[in-house]
Amino acid sequence: MNIKIIEFKAKVSNAQSYEDKLKTKSPFFKGLDHQIDTYFNANKGRLKLREGNIESALIQYDRENTASSKLSEVVLYKHKADKALKNILTHQLGIKVVVDKNRKIYFIDNVKFHFDEVDQLGAFIEVEAIDETGNLTKEYLKEQCDFWFDFFELKQEQLMKESYSDMLFESIDS
Repeated sequence: MNIKIIEFKAKVSNAQSYEDKLKTKSPFFKGLDHQIDTYFNANKGRLKLREGNIESALIQYDRENTASSKLSEVVLYKHKADKALKNILTHQLGIKVVVDKNRKIYFIDNVKFHFDEVDQLGAFIEVEAIDETGNLTKEYLKEQCDFWFDFFELKQEQLMKESYSDMLFESIDS
Protein backbone atom coordinates (compact mmCIF):
# COMPACT_ATOMS: atom_id res chain seq x y z
CA MET A 1 0.00 0.00 0.00
CA ASN A 2 1.47 3.37 -1.06
CA ILE A 3 0.58 6.23 1.26
CA LYS A 4 1.26 9.96 1.23
CA ILE A 5 1.55 11.62 4.65
CA ILE A 6 2.24 15.16 5.78
CA GLU A 7 3.31 15.01 9.41
CA PHE A 8 4.97 16.76 12.27
CA LYS A 9 6.48 15.58 15.54
CA ALA A 10 6.82 17.80 18.63
CA LYS A 11 8.69 17.23 21.89
CA VAL A 12 6.45 17.95 24.86
CA SER A 13 6.91 17.82 28.61
CA ASN A 14 3.41 16.47 29.30
CA ALA A 15 1.63 14.58 26.52
CA GLN A 16 -1.46 14.09 28.69
CA SER A 17 -2.43 17.77 28.56
CA TYR A 18 -2.34 17.69 24.74
CA GLU A 19 -4.29 14.44 24.69
CA ASP A 20 -6.93 16.01 26.95
CA LYS A 21 -7.18 18.97 24.59
CA LEU A 22 -7.67 16.64 21.59
CA LYS A 23 -10.45 14.80 23.44
CA THR A 24 -12.52 18.02 23.31
CA LYS A 25 -12.85 17.29 19.55
CA SER A 26 -14.30 13.78 20.16
CA PRO A 27 -11.65 11.76 18.31
CA PHE A 28 -11.87 8.01 17.74
CA PHE A 29 -9.52 6.26 20.19
CA LYS A 30 -7.90 3.25 18.54
CA GLY A 31 -6.00 2.23 21.66
CA LEU A 32 -2.70 2.06 23.48
CA ASP A 33 -0.04 0.24 21.51
CA HIS A 34 3.32 -0.93 22.83
CA GLN A 35 5.45 -0.75 19.70
CA ILE A 36 8.91 -2.06 18.99
CA ASP A 37 10.24 -0.49 15.78
CA THR A 38 13.36 -2.24 14.49
CA TYR A 39 15.19 -0.09 11.94
CA PHE A 40 17.39 -1.87 9.45
CA ASN A 41 20.43 -0.65 7.53
CA ALA A 42 18.77 0.51 4.32
CA ASN A 43 20.44 1.81 1.16
CA LYS A 44 17.77 4.48 0.68
CA GLY A 45 15.29 6.06 3.07
CA ARG A 46 14.26 4.20 6.20
CA LEU A 47 13.10 0.62 6.63
CA LYS A 48 11.48 -0.50 9.87
CA LEU A 49 9.58 -3.47 11.16
CA ARG A 50 6.85 -2.36 13.57
CA GLU A 51 5.75 -4.94 16.11
CA GLY A 52 2.76 -3.85 18.17
CA ASN A 53 -0.45 -5.22 19.59
CA ILE A 54 -2.49 -2.83 17.37
CA GLU A 55 -0.16 -2.03 14.48
CA SER A 56 2.26 -4.47 12.86
CA ALA A 57 3.83 -3.63 9.51
CA LEU A 58 6.97 -3.50 7.45
CA ILE A 59 7.37 0.17 6.56
CA GLN A 60 9.68 1.76 4.02
CA TYR A 61 9.62 5.55 3.89
CA ASP A 62 11.43 8.56 2.55
CA ARG A 63 11.21 11.85 4.40
CA GLU A 64 13.21 15.02 4.74
CA ASN A 65 14.69 15.85 8.12
CA THR A 66 13.13 19.27 8.66
CA ALA A 67 11.60 20.82 11.77
CA SER A 68 8.22 21.48 10.13
CA SER A 69 5.30 19.66 8.58
CA LYS A 70 6.94 17.36 6.04
CA LEU A 71 6.02 14.89 3.35
CA SER A 72 6.59 11.18 3.89
CA GLU A 73 6.27 8.80 0.96
CA VAL A 74 5.40 5.47 2.59
CA VAL A 75 5.13 1.90 1.38
CA LEU A 76 3.35 -0.15 4.03
CA TYR A 77 3.12 -3.93 4.17
CA LYS A 78 0.72 -5.12 6.87
CA HIS A 79 1.40 -8.60 8.18
CA LYS A 80 0.68 -10.95 11.04
CA ALA A 81 3.40 -11.28 13.66
CA ASP A 82 6.06 -13.61 12.33
CA LYS A 83 9.60 -13.95 13.70
CA ALA A 84 10.85 -15.25 10.35
CA LEU A 85 10.43 -11.85 8.67
CA LYS A 86 12.48 -10.11 11.35
CA ASN A 87 15.12 -12.84 11.21
CA ILE A 88 15.46 -12.51 7.43
CA LEU A 89 15.73 -8.72 7.55
CA THR A 90 18.23 -8.85 10.42
CA HIS A 91 20.36 -11.43 8.62
CA GLN A 92 20.32 -9.59 5.28
CA LEU A 93 20.50 -5.95 6.38
CA GLY A 94 21.55 -5.79 10.02
CA ILE A 95 19.82 -3.76 12.70
CA LYS A 96 20.55 -0.04 12.84
CA VAL A 97 18.58 0.80 16.01
CA VAL A 98 15.49 -0.28 17.96
CA VAL A 99 12.83 2.17 19.16
CA ASP A 100 10.64 1.07 22.09
CA LYS A 101 7.56 3.21 22.73
CA ASN A 102 4.09 3.28 24.17
CA ARG A 103 1.73 5.04 21.78
CA LYS A 104 -1.84 6.23 22.26
CA ILE A 105 -3.53 6.38 18.84
CA TYR A 106 -6.46 8.63 17.89
CA PHE A 107 -8.16 9.54 14.60
CA ILE A 108 -10.27 12.39 13.33
CA ASP A 109 -11.20 11.61 9.73
CA ASN A 110 -7.91 11.06 7.84
CA VAL A 111 -5.75 12.65 10.56
CA LYS A 112 -3.94 10.35 12.97
CA PHE A 113 -2.67 11.51 16.35
CA HIS A 114 0.07 9.79 18.35
CA PHE A 115 0.86 10.55 21.97
CA ASP A 116 4.17 8.78 22.48
CA GLU A 117 6.36 7.89 25.44
CA VAL A 118 9.64 6.79 23.89
CA ASP A 119 12.26 4.95 25.96
CA GLN A 120 15.36 7.12 26.40
CA LEU A 121 13.78 10.11 24.61
CA GLY A 122 10.64 11.21 26.48
CA ALA A 123 7.19 12.46 25.45
CA PHE A 124 6.10 13.50 21.96
CA ILE A 125 3.03 14.31 19.88
CA GLU A 126 2.89 13.23 16.26
CA VAL A 127 0.21 14.38 13.85
CA GLU A 128 -0.16 12.68 10.45
CA ALA A 129 -2.52 13.88 7.73
CA ILE A 130 -2.84 10.71 5.64
CA ASP A 131 -3.83 10.13 2.02
CA GLU A 132 -4.29 6.42 1.29
CA THR A 133 -6.34 6.97 -1.87
CA GLY A 134 -4.29 9.49 -3.86
CA ASN A 135 -7.27 11.88 -3.82
CA LEU A 136 -5.92 14.49 -1.39
CA THR A 137 -3.40 17.15 -2.34
CA LYS A 138 -0.19 17.85 -0.43
CA GLU A 139 -1.48 21.37 0.14
CA TYR A 140 -4.67 20.08 1.78
CA LEU A 141 -2.71 17.66 3.98
CA LYS A 142 -0.36 20.48 5.02
CA GLU A 143 -3.34 22.70 5.87
CA GLN A 144 -4.63 19.93 8.14
CA CYS A 145 -1.26 19.65 9.92
CA ASP A 146 -1.03 23.43 10.28
CA PHE A 147 -4.51 23.51 11.81
CA TRP A 148 -3.56 20.96 14.48
CA PHE A 149 -0.20 22.64 15.16
CA ASP A 150 -2.12 25.85 15.93
CA PHE A 151 -4.85 23.98 17.84
CA PHE A 152 -2.27 22.45 20.20
CA GLU A 153 -0.56 25.86 20.55
CA LEU A 154 2.81 24.31 19.84
CA LYS A 155 5.93 26.38 19.31
CA GLN A 156 8.34 26.06 16.39
CA GLU A 157 11.20 25.10 18.71
CA GLN A 158 9.23 22.03 19.86
CA LEU A 159 9.22 20.56 16.35
CA MET A 160 11.60 17.69 15.75
CA LYS A 161 13.36 17.32 12.43
CA GLU A 162 14.56 13.77 13.01
CA SER A 163 12.88 10.43 13.52
CA TYR A 164 13.07 8.63 16.87
CA SER A 165 15.52 6.24 15.25
CA ASP A 166 17.84 9.08 14.23
CA MET A 167 17.72 10.58 17.72
CA LEU A 168 18.53 7.23 19.34
CA PHE A 169 21.22 6.38 16.79
CA GLU A 170 22.92 9.74 17.40
CA SER A 171 22.90 9.14 21.16
CA ILE A 172 24.44 5.67 20.65
CA ASP A 173 26.99 7.01 18.15
CA SER A 174 28.22 9.82 20.43
